[in-house]
Amino acid sequence: MPTQDRTPYIKAQAEIRKAGGINLWFSRFASSTAQFVGQPMVFFVAVVMLVLWAVSGPYFHYSDTWQLIINTSTTIVTFLVVFLIQNTQNRDAKALHLKLDELIRSHHPANDDLIDIQKLSDEELDALEERYQKIREACEKRRGGKSIEAAVEQDSPKRKTPVA
Repeated sequence: MPTQDRTPYIKAQAEIRKAGGINLWFSRFASSTAQFVGQPMVFFVAVVMLVLWAVSGPYFHYSDTWQLIINTSTTIVTFLVVFLIQNTQNRDAKALHLKLDELIRSHHPANDDLIDIQKLSDEELDALEERYQKIREACEKRRGGKSIEAAVEQDSPKRKTPVA
């Protein structure tokens, strides 16, 4: 990509680094935490902790305190991790939408009206869905009522399966 095309990205990155602050720190923390929590070993450690807690039940006579420990700890961990994962998913979704917007923008036959479509209301999205449904139905009529899958399957050469 030529340098002039990268200028907006470089400027945005410099502004974010210069501003620093809590948003940058939280984004990095949330991303790192989501990556860490999603590892199989972390899941294994959580299962081991649950097994140890369950095995310790007879020792503590299955007391209310024994139950409260697991309830409180899982609630706190779940509460915090939900926010971290949601932040990471929001950023990933935004990045994906921006990438798609750039692909739409750079592809000249594409409809530029679809850029930032995720910001439309549900009613507007429903209307667009109906519009594309009608386009799809018109395409099927031109193909003689066949779906895209059927048309592709009919056009592709049949593979001969070897007899065993």
